[in-house]
Amino acid sequence: MKQGGDMRLSCQGCRHFFVTHDPHRPWGCRNFGFKGKNLPAEIVYLSTGMQCAYFQRRPNFRPTKPKKPLKKGRVDKTG
Repeated sequence: MKQGGDMRLSCQGCRHFFVTHDPHRPWGCRNFGFKGKNLPAEIVYLSTGMQCAYFQRRPNFRPTKPKKPLKKGRVDKTG
């Protein structure tokens, strides 16, 4: 099992991850065939103690850039 910064408990960018319209089970995994309240990677880790072995990066995925901190006295209008 990997330690520290190598641990990935996120499904962001995985080709099997999808968002549902069910408010009680908002996230799902096409590969495992389930929906749940937690991210599928978290469910896999809690069940097996290992990271998800089926993670595959989507070919068109671009991670979001973190927002720059606001300058003092500025208000964020975008939310």
